Amino acid sequence: MGVDMSNNPSTSRTKDFFVSPALSLSLAGIFRDAGAAAANMEVEEGDEGSGGGGQREDTAEISSENSGLLRSRSEDDFEGEGEHDDDGDGDKKKKKKRKKYHRHTAEQIREMEALFKESPHPDEKQRQQLSKQLGLAPRQVKFWFQNRRTQIKAIQERHENSLLKSEMEKLREENKAMREQINKACCPNCGTATTSQDAAVTTDEQQLKIENARLKTEVEKLRATLGKYPPGTASSPSCSTGKDQDSRSSLDFLGGIFGLKKSRVMEIVNEAMEELIKMATAGEPLWIRSVETGREILNYDEYVKELSAKNSSKNVLPKRSIEASRETGVVFVDLPRLLQCFTDVSQWKETFPCLISKAATVDVISDGEDPNRNGAVQLMFAELQMLTPMVPTREVYFVRYCKQLSAEQWAIVDVSIDQVEDNIDASLVKCRKRPSGCIIEDKSNGHCKVIWVEHLECQKATVHTMYRSIINSGLAFGARHWMATLQLQCERLVFFMATNVPTKDSTGVATLAGRKSILKLAQRMTCSFCQAIGASSFHTWTKVSSKTGEDIRISSRKNLNDPGEPLGLILCAVSSIWLPVSPHVLFDFLRDEARRNEWDIMFRGDQTQSIANLSKGQDRGNAVTIQTIKSKENSTWIIQDSCTNAYESMVVYAPVDITGMQSVMTGCDSSNIAILPSGFSILPDGLESRPLVITSRQDEKSTEAGSLLTMAFQILTSTSTTAKPTVESVDSVNTIISCTLRNIKTSLQCEDG
Repeated sequence: MGVDMSNNPSTSRTKDFFVSPALSLSLAGIFRDAGAAAANMEVEEGDEGSGGGGQREDTAEISSENSGLLRSRSEDDFEGEGEHDDDGDGDKKKKKKRKKYHRHTAEQIREMEALFKESPHPDEKQRQQLSKQLGLAPRQVKFWFQNRRTQIKAIQERHENSLLKSEMEKLREENKAMREQINKACCPNCGTATTSQDAAVTTDEQQLKIENARLKTEVEKLRATLGKYPPGTASSPSCSTGKDQDSRSSLDFLGGIFGLKKSRVMEIVNEAMEELIKMATAGEPLWIRSVETGREILNYDEYVKELSAKNSSKNVLPKRSIEASRETGVVFVDLPRLLQCFTDVSQWKETFPCLISKAATVDVISDGEDPNRNGAVQLMFAELQMLTPMVPTREVYFVRYCKQLSAEQWAIVDVSIDQVEDNIDASLVKCRKRPSGCIIEDKSNGHCKVIWVEHLECQKATVHTMYRSIINSGLAFGARHWMATLQLQCERLVFFMATNVPTKDSTGVATLAGRKSILKLAQRMTCSFCQAIGASSFHTWTKVSSKTGEDIRISSRKNLNDPGEPLGLILCAVSSIWLPVSPHVLFDFLRDEARRNEWDIMFRGDQTQSIANLSKGQDRGNAVTIQTIKSKENSTWIIQDSCTNAYESMVVYAPVDITGMQSVMTGCDSSNIAILPSGFSILPDGLESRPLVITSRQDEKSTEAGSLLTMAFQILTSTSTTAKPTVESVDSVNTIISCTLRNIKTSLQCEDG
């Protein structure tokens, strides 16, 4: 929940209130329309009084981009001015003078708009320079930028709200069609099925029924929680215009429902910050380094003795397990950009696509101070995943606090709060964050040192034996995984922004614009791949057995209007297996275009040639390639994105339209290129030593474990949005997965693995 209270008691600001991330966008426009035109208006203050009484200075500008768009008008809109009588008797008469609204000139607005496009958050020096240039007070410039940011944010959120409404309308139409079909299949008198064929309900219809029931329950809970609409009422919260609701702030909701005030929230996050700092900086006996693995292990008895009592939670998960890990590393990115990755939920999700399937800011309790949002406090939701449907996702609600510790050090802490979870269905709360996060130290030369601490309390769940070791060891969702992913993404960003790229790192592409356009397309492809193969509630997986004995999971989805993917019915098949092969060997084999015909049955026997190779990291495995596969009939182009770090590796590829790809290589926009990725995710199996593994490095044969390989294949089965999966299409993807995995085993000589 979020809190934003002004120090002026006569001023009330209203903020959007979010309880469910699934419906967070639908509530974003409740109190927004009243102030959208305020961005170009300022208020000039009245003359200061020369007579008795204290002087007071007030403004009517919207002074914060996130503090809401409404304010109550009161005596603050007037200011007293004392004047002497002409008779000179010494008596003072006070009159109230209405403030004058000042509209900027077209030239002033044009100059400020130009700077806004380059820097929406100008610093003090830039504001001073612009104010002198335009003949405005620095405060006027400051508030114009704040109002402009608020206006743009309101427009964006209204657009997102309209998209969500259209999706809800589609759900209602599908629900209506489903009900009509069920009614046709049942006798109106007794309710029994008329025929066995008519009574059969497809898997899609069953899932729609479950999803509609879940959405209805969530809306009812949300209405009851907000206190505006009792359960069962038909009024929509997003259509409310009542003055009673408009005058309430997020603090009213937070304090009235969760029993928490802003002061208590700040007390909790400050205690969590203290614990995080101790966890990040302490050595033995709190952290003990393992002799076998070299990783640090939390001494839990010492933790309970030193830290647990102060920050203990009354909500203890049944059959819980504790996961704690710490990792230190250097990331090549400047401090402001790194902080923004954590304070902006969209950038946070984009930075960790392999770990986060869903993320949302439920509410903003404190906006923090510009430009790095020091003191920002947000209530957030995240769904954490592994790149396989065989491992359940973890949903977690937590409060995130950003604080500057010193001139060079910042800290980001996440902690779950009991009172928030008390208002969520207990069956959904299966993971809690104990004080976790990172300490960031600015090294002032384009890179930062990061100490990452991950501390989770999770309810034990049934996990496939193949993934039990990597999860129980804490590697799957631990600090090492987060740190390795952050380093990889920051390195990718550095190579993307570079202007002095050596020729050997950018073969086949003549221009810098073409290089950036291809890298952007590859990043979108990989993010789409990560979104498609996890166990997120976005997908419904059906388990089938392959001809060679592997378990294959299949899901389908319909793309109605996303230009980034082919329109129609998309089928996705995923299978995960264990191989007695080093992750390095497996990764090098799969990314090598010269050996592609050994495993890719779609191009078996055809010659593959690389026509472009773009480096996006220091490791030679981090690269984007464009390959052409020539057969007797035609030629096919494939874009491949391979990436590797200390924890995991991926090889993602997709066929592309040759004409469209040629335009991208010249620097044209790649956002409308329809792409449907397939590929591989490679993880260590979590066992620190395993005999008889295949590796190219002799000194690692006794220490390097096997690999967990997940293969995903996606195919467009129909361009019709009303089509459904057929037995033939399921058999086709089943055959492709089975044959590809068999070819990989044969090439690596591990058929018996």
